[in-house]
Amino acid sequence: MATSTSRRTTAAVSLREASRTYGSGSTAVKALDCVSVDFVPGTWTAVMGPSGSGKSTLLHCAAGLERLDSGSVWLQDTDITHASEQELTALRRNRIGFIFQNFNLINALTAEQNVALPLKLAGADWNAADVHQALAAVGLSGRLGHRPRELSGGQQQRVAIARALISRPDVLFADEPTGALDSRSAAEVLTLLRDLADHEQTIIMVTHDPAAAARADATVFLRDGRIVDQLVGADARTVADHLIALEA
Repeated sequence: MATSTSRRTTAAVSLREASRTYGSGSTAVKALDCVSVDFVPGTWTAVMGPSGSGKSTLLHCAAGLERLDSGSVWLQDTDITHASEQELTALRRNRIGFIFQNFNLINALTAEQNVALPLKLAGADWNAADVHQALAAVGLSGRLGHRPRELSGGQQQRVAIARALISRPDVLFADEPTGALDSRSAAEVLTLLRDLADHEQTIIMVTHDPAAAARADATVFLRDGRIVDQLVGADARTVADHLIALEA
């Protein structure tokens, strides 16, 4: 179960000797191989690596979307490693926000209804003003009644960000948030994420794009399920050079 302990940490999220294997026998793939990492609160960390390096697995395990085979995951001082599905659902509704590459909006609902949905599912007290404020914060105050098909890709992702933030999560996880966007929309989303991080929102983002990673405060590189390098405050060229070296 999820437990709060006397453990003290300055990390927003910690993984300790985290391992995750898919398959078995000769077809087994070790996606995470005894990974230990701390993510600093109030900062934006990009996670990069070649295809199959384990970056998405790291993100999903850190967010409680997948289980580790061994090791532990901590959300601040709460050990979520063996939390029940019910407890993980509560954590995702109240303390964790998640942004997906393909937005995951419900097509039949308006922008306002999509953003309000997590609050309704959680049975939380809320009012329309909270939802309107969340959409205004991502520049969509004039799109409350629009459904996803009536919005551009960039606007849909901003609705998804507002939905992820409506519960004021401790950590915002983003899995390739600009992967389905054109360059202009991607830049708008990255600017929004940068503003959130500047206001001390913890963000952990998987990306394949060095320009996106360069907007973050730090970049963690994986290869073969292990963390092999970290950069702080690097520009896009430096990030790209490190990624190319890992793929060589």
